[in-house]
Amino acid sequence: MSEHFLIIDDSAIQRHLLTSFLRDLGHSVDFCESTIGALDKIINNSYTAIFLDIVLPEQDGYKFLRELRSHQQLTDQYVILCSTKSTKLEIDYGLKRAKANDYLPKPVSRESLSEVLKKLPQRVK
Repeated sequence: MSEHFLIIDDSAIQRHLLTSFLRDLGHSVDFCESTIGALDKIINNSYTAIFLDIVLPEQDGYKFLRELRSHQQLTDQYVILCSTKSTKLEIDYGLKRAKANDYLPKPVSRESLSEVLKKLPQRVK
C-alpha cells in the first residue's frame, strides 16, 4: 500500500536519503527545506506522517510542531521527529513535551525507518 509522506529537513543529504528509503518501499514523498510554506502544504495535502527535523534555519521543529498542533484540523497529524539529537533526555522531550508521535534518530537506516513505519496507525510496511 502506497502512503504519502512529507519530509521537513534543511539537509539535502538527509532529505535524499529518507526520500530514497521511502520511495524504495513504494511510497510517495514531498519535502520542504524549511518550515516556510510547510504548514500550507500540510493543510492542502493528506500525509500519512511528517518527518520533522528539529534544527531548522527559520523556526526549530519544536516551535513548528506546536504551531501545527494549534490548528484544529491538524491536531491528529502523525509527526515523527527526525534528528541527530538522540539522548534519552532529548527523545523524551520530543515525545512528551513537544508531543511528537515518534522519534527517529539520525543517521536514519532502512531498519530504523522500518521500525518507525510499523508503529504508524495505518501499519505501513
